[in-house]
This record gives sequence, structure tokens and C-alpha cells, in this order.
Amino acid sequence: MSEHDTPSEEIDHDETIALLQDLVRIRSPYFEETEIVEFVYEWLANEGLEPEYQPVCEPEITGYEGHNVLARLEGSDPDAPTLLLNAHVDTVQLVEEWNEDPLSGRLEDGKCYGQGACDMKGGLAAVLVAFRALARMDAELRGDVILSAVVDEEGPYGLGANQLIRDGVTDECDAAIVTEPGPVLAQSDLENPALLLGARGRYLYDITVRGHASHGSQPEHGQNAVVDAGELAGALARMDVGSHPKLGDGSVCPLSIEGGGETLSVPESCRLLVDRHVVLGEDADSVLADAERVAADLDLGSDVEIGFREAPAADVRYGPYVTDEDHPLVRSLQAATASVTGQPPSIGYFSSVGDFNYFGHRAKLPTVIVGPDGENIHGAGEFVYTDDVVDVTQILVDGALEFVG
Repeated sequence: MSEHDTPSEEIDHDETIALLQDLVRIRSPYFEETEIVEFVYEWLANEGLEPEYQPVCEPEITGYEGHNVLARLEGSDPDAPTLLLNAHVDTVQLVEEWNEDPLSGRLEDGKCYGQGACDMKGGLAAVLVAFRALARMDAELRGDVILSAVVDEEGPYGLGANQLIRDGVTDECDAAIVTEPGPVLAQSDLENPALLLGARGRYLYDITVRGHASHGSQPEHGQNAVVDAGELAGALARMDVGSHPKLGDGSVCPLSIEGGGETLSVPESCRLLVDRHVVLGEDADSVLADAERVAADLDLGSDVEIGFREAPAADVRYGPYVTDEDHPLVRSLQAATASVTGQPPSIGYFSSVGDFNYFGHRAKLPTVIVGPDGENIHGAGEFVYTDDVVDVTQILVDGALEFVG
């Protein structure tokens, strides 16, 4: 606990970690979040925090139907800022390499183990406990605090956070905190305490390469779409990308090549998926033009059609963003971090994408990532540092009070 006299000292370490364990023990891969959504709702309801279910629906591509959980603390001053506290409830699919129960929630040497323990049930536990602590001192709040526990962050489209934007929840907010595990996926080496003030964006090229079929014993009579797709993948991986003084360099990573399949035929078509992480100054038009230029320079025999992965709507993209270091939320969290941990936080930037991109780029909210660190996220042996979970909980309480109080 902090040695300083702050409201966050009321946070109970053991109770917070027990909640973390309860969350880890609930299986909740994306699109399969019903049980954990109900747990979060009931936990909030039992604490008298009046949660609401927010329907999340995407019928065209995924057929997904689910619910976010929302709760609000109302401040006394309608002109004071409103703060969004966000965490996602889902995990990746359970991986097979675990040599123990992947949902054990086992505690050892200051670590809690389990799939999703770090990404991001540690952050979810921190948000829940901090929100309850703020509710217990609601007379001190001038501005509103909104809690959003959202689904499908690990899925293909971030449907939970997208629903917050679609339904206008983010329109009511002035800033956002997301409790993702920041240091483990930062652009530079960081250790907690740390605040991450931005993130790269991401586009997914969906490319069709069309050649000409011929008998496999006479490949010279055809145009092999798989071979041309391979050449294109290599050229894209070497392409020049943008750079930013805070977000670092962009990146390109071919993800899959699918084509052919006939036992003795030159493949006439092939599909290529390529990941492209981008920085400020790069947008859909420039990213598309880059790939088209690379394909044109190769002068392949196949026809190449370059587009982006299908999305529920044209604006469902992970754009890059940076939050100003002088923003009042950043200053509030810096002061809270120093109070809780005894040292000022490092400043960093996220290397990949998540719900924070939707808030920081699409909703144009000043957005800060502050979350507990750990290792092996998305893999076997994933764990979160339990002291970090409690520190983040305390930082959320003190930081929110400073910003909206």
C-alpha cells in the first residue's frame, strides 16, 4: 500500500486479488463472454452500483450478439469533465501448451497465472474495485465517471468498444483510461509505473492475385498466382513505412497465403492477408496507395486487386493517436502514480492496437493506457503481477479524483 495519505489507501490488496482470481477462473474467449459479463453485472449490482446491459450486435459479418456492462457515477457539476474507465472482459482462445489449468488463477511469487490474467483481467479487476471506491466517496466527485466493461476486444472488430461509439456513450466523455497491460507491449522497454499516451494504428490488406491455370507438368503455360502472391508478400514486407517521433516506425507482416489446392494444376487465384501497423500521417488512402505502388513496381504476370479486410462499417478502423503530455488527465495520473508508487511514471506508447484506438482516434478522446504488467500474454504461462494490479487500482482512484473531483 502507499505510504501517502490518499483515498486509494482504502483499497484492500487481498480482496482485489481475490476478485482477479475469480475473473481469471471464468472462461471467456471473445464471442463467448456471457458468463463473465453476467459475473461483472452481478458484482456491480451487489455493490449497489446500478449496472446496465448494453446490447452489442453485428449481424452481417460475424452474426455476433452480446452485451457490454455499463455503470455511471454522477458528479455534482454538469460542467465538470466526464471520465471513461474501460476494460475488456474477453480473452483469446485458450492455447494448448499450458502444463496446468489455464484458468487456475494460481498465485505464486507475486504473480497470478491464467489465460487472460494480464490481458486483461488484472485491468478489469482494477477498474471494478476503483469504480466501487469512487462510488463510496461520490460526494467528492464533481464530474461523472462511466465504467465500461466491453466484449470482443480480442476479436476481429472490437465490437464492444465500437458499440460505445455507435450508441453515443463516448460523446458524453471528455477523456478515457484503458487498463490494458501497457509495458509488455510498449514501443520501447518500459517498466511500471508507466503511462502510455498513444498507439500505432492498423490496417489489414486483403489482396486477391489472379493468374492462369494450366497443367502442373507444364507450369510455363500458366501464371502461378501462388508464386506471384509470394513475391508480392516479400515485397510488401520490405516496403518503406512511416515513422513518428513518439509512435516509432510502422511495420508490415504478411499473415497468410491461401490458394491452389488442385493436385496437378497451376493455381489460378490466391488470397493474401498482410498486416500493416501505421503511425500518424498515414491513412487508408496512403496505405492503399503504398501497396498498389509496390505491386505495380513488381510488374507481375498475375492481376492484383488490393483492398482492406471487410468491416462492419467504413469507419471501423484502428487509427493511430497520441495524447498530449500536458493534458489534465495525464497530469492527474502522473500525480496519482507518484503518490501511490513513490516515483513518477515513465511515458511510453503502445506498439499494437486495441479499444484505446477507437477512443483515441475515432472518438477523439484524450486516452491513456495504465495497466498492470506481466508476461506471456496470449500464450501459455500468462501471468500478471499482483502488486501491479493493486497499484493500478489505487492510481485509478487518485487519478480520477484529481481529474473529475
